[in-house]
Amino acid sequence: MFMKTNLDWRGAWLAVLPPVLGLALLVGLWSLVSASTANSIPTPLETLRQAAVIFSHPFYRNGPNDQGVGWNILMSLQRVAVGFGLAAAVGIPAGFVIGRFEFMSRMFNPLISLLRPVSPLAWLPIGLLVFKGANPAAIWTIFICSIWPMIINTAVGVQRVPQDYMNVARVLNLSEWKIVSKILFPSVLPYMLTGVRLAVGTAWLVIVAAEMLTGGVGIGFWVWDEWNNLNVKNIIIAIFVIGIVGLVLENALIRIATAFTYEEVKN
Repeated sequence: MFMKTNLDWRGAWLAVLPPVLGLALLVGLWSLVSASTANSIPTPLETLRQAAVIFSHPFYRNGPNDQGVGWNILMSLQRVAVGFGLAAAVGIPAGFVIGRFEFMSRMFNPLISLLRPVSPLAWLPIGLLVFKGANPAAIWTIFICSIWPMIINTAVGVQRVPQDYMNVARVLNLSEWKIVSKILFPSVLPYMLTGVRLAVGTAWLVIVAAEMLTGGVGIGFWVWDEWNNLNVKNIIIAIFVIGIVGLVLENALIRIATAFTYEEVKN
């Protein structure tokens, strides 16, 4: 019992102490940088006080371009959700088709290899030209940057399904729908969820940059607007907000992926 208690304490310290030390290191370096830049960078305490003011009224509205940080976060998440949802609706079925049929794989792999390395923001002017609006252009940018991880990971998952499974399906003369729903989907699900997780992380990174260029309500525009007002405290707060939201999205998707991932039981 005594050894078990010691192990529990050790596990608790390992869970708490390293993150606390990392945070303390960040605050210490931040304080040193602030002291060495003649107050051009606000101190952690000043930023914390400003954050308390901002988050005391996160959903105020004083006009179309002056809204609380809560509305900006929600608008960015809405754009990410729409763009990501469209990408999933197109990318996941496309990944199944590309992975399932060799002809389709040979046909689309060169196109994917050509277009995937293109910076997502390079697609933003095309969106502005086609859709004639900043909001649909930002959603288009999220769509185009989110679709590649889902296509690639889903296709790889389909191609790695054991050939024995497909042989059994052929012997049983299963329909294509039965093959997809009963054999491919359960096997591909972990790969697909990995693609979804990578796509969401990329989408959240890209929306911030896209909103800086397109304007309107959004966390990216909020950062750019605060820079134009030379309000460095709010910029630093926005950096932490972006990081925290991205961390929450990442952890949520990891938990979902873990819940749907299974390991084969070996006799």
